Amino acid sequence: MAENSISGDFNSLSLNGKGRSVEKSHLIVCFGEMLIDFVPTVGGVSLAEAPSFKKAPGGAPANVAVCIAKLGGSAAFIGKVGEDEFGHMLADMLKENKVDNSGVRFDPSARTALAFVTLRADGEREFMFFRNPSADMLLREAELDVNLVKKATIFHYGSISLIEEPCRSTQLAAMDIAKKSGSLLSYDPNLRLPLWPSEDAARKGIMAIWDRADIIKISEEEISFLTEGDNPHDDNLVLKKLFHPNLRLLLVSEGKDGCRYYTKQFKGRVSGVKVKSIDTNGAGDAFTGAILCRIASDVTLLQDEKRLREALLFANACGALTVTKNGAIPALPTREEVEQIMKEASA
Repeated sequence: MAENSISGDFNSLSLNGKGRSVEKSHLIVCFGEMLIDFVPTVGGVSLAEAPSFKKAPGGAPANVAVCIAKLGGSAAFIGKVGEDEFGHMLADMLKENKVDNSGVRFDPSARTALAFVTLRADGEREFMFFRNPSADMLLREAELDVNLVKKATIFHYGSISLIEEPCRSTQLAAMDIAKKSGSLLSYDPNLRLPLWPSEDAARKGIMAIWDRADIIKISEEEISFLTEGDNPHDDNLVLKKLFHPNLRLLLVSEGKDGCRYYTKQFKGRVSGVKVKSIDTNGAGDAFTGAILCRIASDVTLLQDEKRLREALLFANACGALTVTKNGAIPALPTREEVEQIMKEASA
């Protein structure tokens, strides 16, 4: 596979000096939560065992937006943070990474969300969230940057903003605006069970907007959860239970093993890129950002299996590089770094 085929689509992406998109045709707008992750300074321990923590910006939609911008794409973020030092730090972080932050709102009465995240010795991630409520849950429809939503080629979102009002109604309104404006809707369920009232509420909440998305990225664990224990490796089950008639691309992330893809015309699997893993936080978001960046620059690859596979290999490499460093956003690679590891892997 020629490296030029991987990077060529990025040449037409452009940003102005303030990090804002100048072409609707390539803009990806990410909606949802942005927060501070606290990550242990020592790996392989539980939260209780960690001797100290290092703060890092995070939140799945924000991770995706920064990934897109670092790869040379055009990204914007819509969400709410507290009128506090962490909130302003996060808004500044977006700007520094050339993400349009004009859709960020500040709440003087609620704090920026915090999450303590660790990778235990058994390989499982452990989360502890502080949001009672946090500012991201309080974004109102009246605060929505409608014009920014209308500019999106792809409007990307998750499920965490669906848990509580008023943010739930705001997300649904934004999805409607984006769809009517001709945007592709991209959905990453990003299951975080501790944030939902119950497993049943999480399953119903995530599936309530399932059939509205054009692109869905899901993990094997999420397949098992949403299908109530079915085999996530069964292609027929995935197609029967999760592939809806309006869907153009369903992606199943498989961690170090790569990913599977399903469209109406074809399905298959793309292998992962081998690296030494330090911290898996943000890897799925890096994968998502990378493939959305490719699709935004050329939507026709959704109908071309060969080029889709090339784009997914690039996305797998982007996710792989992210696990080689600590934190989510701080670990996101540049396009040059992704291309370099792909050269090394194919040598």
